[in-house]
Amino acid sequence: MKHYRKEIWFETKKRREFINITAIVQKYLEESGIREGLLLCNAMHITASVFINDDESGLHKDFETWLEILAPEKPYDRYRHNGFEDNADAHLKRTVMGP
Repeated sequence: MKHYRKEIWFETKKRREFINITAIVQKYLEESGIREGLLLCNAMHITASVFINDDESGLHKDFETWLEILAPEKPYDRYRHNGFEDNADAHLKRTVMGP
């Protein structure tokens, strides 16, 4: 069975960003030479998520609003996880968005 592995690294400027990786994944798929099978695309950071949906700015803003309603970033002391970190909300938001 053929297999191919590639890592994509990102350095984000904001606390939360939506990055369309479709073209990058397509490029690596073509580079692999594999024509049939399964593709696994997985976020390896615990607060990152890979999801499939429309790439529309309005939808991204709706996600931002909805996620902030579900798990507001502040006040930080509302979460027991926050001690040395202030990202409990990011863990919860990632759970909703998927792995």
